[in-house]
Amino acid sequence: MHSPQANGPGRRLGLDDYLDDFDRHFWRSGSEGFWKLERQQSFREPGVESWEAFYQGHWDEALALIERQRGHYEEYFRRIAGCGFALHRVRCVEEPISSYLQWELHLLHLKAQCGEDTRVLTGAGIRRYEAQRTLSEIVVLGSSVMYEVLYDDEGKLAGGIRFSDPHDIARCRQAIQEMHRSGEPLDDFFSRHVARLPPPTVAKEQI
Repeated sequence: MHSPQANGPGRRLGLDDYLDDFDRHFWRSGSEGFWKLERQQSFREPGVESWEAFYQGHWDEALALIERQRGHYEEYFRRIAGCGFALHRVRCVEEPISSYLQWELHLLHLKAQCGEDTRVLTGAGIRRYEAQRTLSEIVVLGSSVMYEVLYDDEGKLAGGIRFSDPHDIARCRQAIQEMHRSGEPLDDFFSRHVARLPPPTVAKEQI
């Protein structure tokens, strides 16, 4: 199995430069679309209201804040469709599901209802691609740019490495597409594994 790892030379970007660069290219993803591989099981998202509520142990409030974003995401995905592309995501999930991931899967479930095409890869499906090393967080925008997304030791977004070689981009996009085809639709996975979980216990040092 080809693993979606960026092999060519890349340009390292700090957080602000990465966000600016990403925004410039995102809306020009074109017919090849947006493809994201998300591997880590825990992140920190300070400033995101629903994450903050989850982190403080207010689970019902966290879920209510996610639902409150429905109108925003409906409009967001209408705009994306109007620009002629779609968002596709592979979310790797290890079990037992981490507290953070339980929260994130509720958010991704809402996004899927609004238009994001997300599939879940678990267990052996993940290991097929990790013979040599743990998968990176990879985002491919169309055919012209790709990023390895970087996080600090606490799991907060720290920037990215930008790659622009078209052959490397095509190879990684095809690998993520292959993973996506072999994954389970998020709605099915969510119904069976997430919807009935009790509120998570937040061990802050592990999120």
